[in-house]
Amino acid sequence: MSDPSTAPVTYEVADGIGTVTFNRPDGMNSLTLSTKVALRDALHAAAADSEVRCVVLTGAGRAFCVGQDLKEHVAELTGDSHSLGDTVAEHYNPAVTAIATMPKPVIAAVNGIAAGAGASLAFAADFRILRRSAGFNLAFAGIALSCDTGASWTLPRLVGHGKATELLMQPRTIPADEAYTLGLATAVVDDEAFNGEVAALARSLADGPTLALASIKRALAFSATHDLPSSLEHEGQKMGITGASADHLAAVQAFLAKEKPSFTGR
Repeated sequence: MSDPSTAPVTYEVADGIGTVTFNRPDGMNSLTLSTKVALRDALHAAAADSEVRCVVLTGAGRAFCVGQDLKEHVAELTGDSHSLGDTVAEHYNPAVTAIATMPKPVIAAVNGIAAGAGASLAFAADFRILRRSAGFNLAFAGIALSCDTGASWTLPRLVGHGKATELLMQPRTIPADEAYTLGLATAVVDDEAFNGEVAALARSLADGPTLALASIKRALAFSATHDLPSSLEHEGQKMGITGASADHLAAVQAFLAKEKPSFTGR
């Protein structure tokens, strides 16, 4: 068997929290083909695992993920294909779709620089917790590429069309504190407190009413591409599902008894 510690992406589950970690610290967690395949598969596994109630995506070492591995990429460009091949459709799109659509909250624990596709993956998460020493860089135009991994969809929804255009067409490193001001970060945490803050948020979400959280996540995504009447109808459907859930009954009973509810996600 292969050594999990040398895998380009690791996936671990503990107490209802699934942690997906970019594990190429010497390469600043850049995305080789094997890394992209492992990331896609780990995210699909986390999405499908009923025991996982919250997912954390993070990186080993000093970077979160700096996007496509350019050493591997240039070898492909100078080969026979002279193109990106099918990696966007086969790897980037499935990975970002899994993050954005899985019926459980996803935390991007941005431990260092997140660039290119690495930034895009973080933008698709429900929460982005940044070390104060971390930052984002929409590096695509710097290497004469368009944007991928959902950046054209997520970034304008976080910062607005005008700012998204600026950040994509004139890429630069956005420090953590500025990222927070722009709306790209949920929270910025001093480096020494980072792991504890991520763990506390993950625990809170995993212990929460995850059926309701998944329904809220889906309602927000639905309303982004539908009109008000359709969104109201969809909200009604989700309220019907969550209103009939064991978690809702437990929450109401606990409220009346002045107790703290215990949620099962059902």
